[in-house]
Amino acid sequence: MIGVCGALLLAGIVGNFSLLGLQRHPAPPRWSLPGADPKMGRLAVKKHGCGGCHIIPGVNQASGRVGPSLEDFAAQIYVAGILPNTPENLVEWIANPQHIAPGSAMPDLEVSKDEARDIAAFLYESS
Repeated sequence: MIGVCGALLLAGIVGNFSLLGLQRHPAPPRWSLPGADPKMGRLAVKKHGCGGCHIIPGVNQASGRVGPSLEDFAAQIYVAGILPNTPENLVEWIANPQHIAPGSAMPDLEVSKDEARDIAAFLYESS
């Protein structure tokens, strides 16, 4: 038996995971980005070096540990731990991370909005 203190500590830890965006949807939503091309998104991920900071399924040598793993991305509830995981928010985060969270580890990589849409489509499709 963990007792009251242990239960409170456990509740605090679980609560902190939800604040960090580590919760997952029970069944990932099927997002759609009309006009976006997941194949071009995969190429854009390579072009911009996203795998230097992230683990990205389906991308060779994408084994970075600076940012979170992008495996099962559609199941994540949050983008960057602060934005609800929607296509619009993901595209904005990819294109302008420092505008959304100045000082975050995610650099501005000069990703165009079209490339960001393609990358988002790739991440949602590969989930």
